[in-house]
Amino acid sequence: MKKNPLLSDTMWKSTSEIIFSNAKKLRENPTQAEELMWLSLRNNQLEGCKFRRQHPLLNYVADFYCHQLKLVVEIDGEYHQTVEQKKLDKERTVTIEFQGLDIIRFTNDEVLTDINTVLNKIKKFIQLKLL
Repeated sequence: MKKNPLLSDTMWKSTSEIIFSNAKKLRENPTQAEELMWLSLRNNQLEGCKFRRQHPLLNYVADFYCHQLKLVVEIDGEYHQTVEQKKLDKERTVTIEFQGLDIIRFTNDEVLTDINTVLNKIKKFIQLKLL
């Protein structure tokens, strides 16, 4: 069976150097919600899973990524509520899911006001994935 040339098995899914550079800049300037989430995800704290922050992925930078689970966690700020950004986010989701990855999205507000509920939702996903 021929392999689909649009699929990539690497952790970075054929990402360009420009995206790697963008990811580095984003890591240097996290939002308050990203910083709070990172404090809970780093060092394999959540169910022993390794998450990376501002991870290059295709033509995008995922807020958080766990390669073991093939899981992208996105934290969306206010601008994600615009019609144009919703359309772009939908395209991004389709492209990422086509690579065999799952995406969980949260708003900045959810992370900042109820981080425990956010983490519990991720834990439930992890537990289902590892069954």
